[in-house]
Order: sequence, then structure tokens, then C-alpha cells
Amino acid sequence: MGAKDIKERVTERYGAAARAAASGAQGSCCGTGCCASTTAELDPISADLYEEAETKGLPMEAVLASLGCGNPTALAQLGAGETVLDLGSGGGIDVFLSAQRVGPSGKVYGVDLTDEMLELARKNQAAAGVDNVEFLKGDIENIPLPDDAVDVIISNCVINLAADKGTVLAEAFRVLKPGGRFAVSDIVVRGSLPERVRRSVELWAGCIAGALEEGEFLALLRGAGFEDASIEPMKVYALEDAHTFLADAGLNSVELARELDGRIMSAFVRARKPV
Repeated sequence: MGAKDIKERVTERYGAAARAAASGAQGSCCGTGCCASTTAELDPISADLYEEAETKGLPMEAVLASLGCGNPTALAQLGAGETVLDLGSGGGIDVFLSAQRVGPSGKVYGVDLTDEMLELARKNQAAAGVDNVEFLKGDIENIPLPDDAVDVIISNCVINLAADKGTVLAEAFRVLKPGGRFAVSDIVVRGSLPERVRRSVELWAGCIAGALEEGEFLALLRGAGFEDASIEPMKVYALEDAHTFLADAGLNSVELARELDGRIMSAFVRARKPV
């Protein structure tokens, strides 16, 4: 499974999720599902990430296109006037929530590779009447911003989708200002995953197969130049969740699910660029 195969499948799957959200259906790309269900209840990763008060007033299509594994805007401690970058911004939910937190003196960029997601995000921006955001087409392995451009980088279950995580983290380090913060939600692995899981392009697009082992994630952050790197588990997925992850990829078996039990978690990953 090469980088090109991964990128094509991820783009295809998230394009389908954008079309589903635009038509009023709930996407479910992180985890399992066909990206066009009417509820996220069957998706143990993407369900119930935001409080109702947070999403009140946001376009429904932005909420329906939420495909993350956490709520980075609630954990990143964003301040008024800060410039924020969301890697893999999708339909824009975390961009809009960040824009509320940084206020009119701040700015939020969203970068996404998928044309359908960018189109949906810009429609949602127009519907929400939000002025302090900008959506850019780009690959998170080659971020379309200059050096030292942003105060905070957030992301919601997207770094695991990249074929070259080291390049993503190096790019994140590049565009952060000195003292800038890296604050992302992502799927992280404890221990090793079976090779059958790692080789599955469907499970890669579903946020599982490409997830970094926690020690490897921390090492890559430090290797990119970050300091104060930490990983905080938010939810550890158990046997029942593992069966759900495997079903969509045609790999569901009792033995394989047992190997995943307790090894996959949603986590909040923090680090800082030195001053």
C-alpha cells in the first residue's frame, strides 16, 4: 500500500462524506460506515464530540461533516487575537469554533485537500457569516502558509491519515511562530497493531491503520524540533468498538478484534515550538 493509494482512498472517502453532509446526512469516515448515514451512533470515534451549546448557531452541514475524534478547540486554550491553523479542516466545524474563541482580532485558517470539503466549508462560512476565517486548498505535508505564520495548530483526527507523518510535523513546526502551540486530537496506538490491520487501506481511511504508536508520535514531535510533547488519552476503545472498526473493512473476526482491544485511543497531543 503506497502513499498514492492512501491519498486517493482518503480523498475519495472524505469527498463522499462532504457530499453526504451537503445532502443532510451524517458522515462517518473516522471509524466505520459508508460516510452517508443519518446518525453517528454506530461510530464509536466520531459520536458525541461537541456539546449542543457549542454547535448552536453553526450551519447544520458543518456539524454533519464533523468526522473527528475529539474537540481540540475546547482543549487548545485559544486566546483573543491569536492566529490558528486547522490541518484537515473538513466542513469547517473546528475552524468556526476557533473563530469564536479568537474573536474578530484573530484569524483562523483551514487547510484541506478535498475539493468537496472545501466547497462545503466555504458554503458554511457564507451561511454562518464568519469573516475571520479562510479556507485553503493544500496538503498537510506541504502547508500553503509561510514560516512563522500561526500561533496555534489544531487538527481533529487527520494526522493519522497522512502517509508521511514526519513531514506533516516538520511542516507544522515550520509554520508555527516561536513559542507557538501544537494542540491536536488524533487516534493513537498503544503497542502494535496486527499487519492485516496496518495493510488495510479501508482501515487507513477509517483513521485506524495509519495511527501512530504513542512513543513514535512523541519521538517524531521531538525530532521535528518540538518541546514539552505529551499525549493525553481521552477515550480508549474496547472489544465492542474493535468489532465496529473491523466490520467495514471485511476483517471482522473475534481473534483480530481481541488483538485491538484496548490498543486504540482517541488522544489529545500537545507540544510547543521553542521560543
